[in-house]
Amino acid sequence: MNKNSFAKVPPMGWNSYDYYDTTVNEEQVKANADYMAAHLRDFGWEYIVVDIQWYAHKAGSMREQFQYIPFSELEIDEYSRLLPDPERFPSSADGKGFGPLAEYVHSLGLKFGIHIMRGIPRMAAQNHMKIKGSDVTADMAANPSSICPWNPDMYGLYNSPAGQAYYDSLLELYASWGVDFIKCDDICNTCNQSPHRENQYNAAHEVEMLANAIKHCGRPIVFSLSPGPALIDRAWHYEKYANMWRITDDFWDEWKYLKDMFRRCELWQTQVSEGCYPDCDMLPLGWIGKGFGKERMTNFTREEQRTMMTLWCLFGSPLMLGAELTKMDDWTLSLLTNRRVLALLPPSCRPRQICLDEEKAVWIACDEKEGTLYIALFNLGNREASVCASLDEIGKEFHGDVDLTDLWDGTSRRSVNQEISAVLPEHGCAVYQVSM
Repeated sequence: MNKNSFAKVPPMGWNSYDYYDTTVNEEQVKANADYMAAHLRDFGWEYIVVDIQWYAHKAGSMREQFQYIPFSELEIDEYSRLLPDPERFPSSADGKGFGPLAEYVHSLGLKFGIHIMRGIPRMAAQNHMKIKGSDVTADMAANPSSICPWNPDMYGLYNSPAGQAYYDSLLELYASWGVDFIKCDDICNTCNQSPHRENQYNAAHEVEMLANAIKHCGRPIVFSLSPGPALIDRAWHYEKYANMWRITDDFWDEWKYLKDMFRRCELWQTQVSEGCYPDCDMLPLGWIGKGFGKERMTNFTREEQRTMMTLWCLFGSPLMLGAELTKMDDWTLSLLTNRRVLALLPPSCRPRQICLDEEKAVWIACDEKEGTLYIALFNLGNREASVCASLDEIGKEFHGDVDLTDLWDGTSRRSVNQEISAVLPEHGCAVYQVSM
């Protein structure tokens, strides 16, 4: 799969899930796209991604009982392919699908993406519906023992010509709509499937089938795998067939999840390369949670938000915002548009964690193209503390002290006694460019 030709840096964009859950509609997607084009596009933010259940009628109408309504009505075409719900996405009516919405997003200089569940709709199998390009119907391609325990919409597919024909027809459809990004769910780690607990990557063949369909659809489409945690012993497989893969389950705005991400990033730090990005999941910043009935400003403190952005950028994770962008405050916007911090993202900036314990973490990174050296100090403790690292730990030979430029505020200072240190607030960080 020639994935590296169109994902040279970690994808950056917006995803509807953290704010809207299953309920986002066309007007809301356009409003967030308008905001991104006006305020974020020039800083590298470019993807607008419609997350789960865009095909489900009355999605979210029974949220107190179900996140995903069992056996609900789904919009579907004659070839077993799900279509946008025309009530929420009016421009999709008369078989237009997401074509008009993608065209609108593209007109803003942005890219358009969608969430999909792996497999084929259960209703297609139950009704023996057609598969385009195959004489076999959906019931023969579907594997009834391969199910998602938290979403009732799909069966997995057998590794068969009919299964490949189905995925080929899906990508043909998505390419005709102008889709640039696919987030495929229930595929990166399927450990919750009770019949397959002994094999957490039992859908690996479907990753390959989707990658093959993308390769032949005639359009460059970024391929993202969810949910995590991804399996480090299968890193080679993720890298071969996908562009990004989740290294965690759903990430939310609680410190325990952010602190744990330092361990996860250390595990995956050597796997970041052009077109291949271990994914720390979405950034729960700004206003989130409306679709879950718990609309709130993120629970992360400002120091924790800065720590999260620093780690995601240093590590080289994709950056996907979950906020309602039209409610963005100035401080959060400043967090997302700091060019000095965003410059850490390209895979030429090689990261390495050199210290991690319960109270602190230290990361370094060297940009191979620019020859630029960075160091980040993190206070993981629950009180103000000094965090330091000696120049010897960085792994380069320095003759005397060095200049330090703070990437968050642009101020400069010198190291002292060949040591880089900072007094940091609870859960805070400092990140510097190092120069002689």
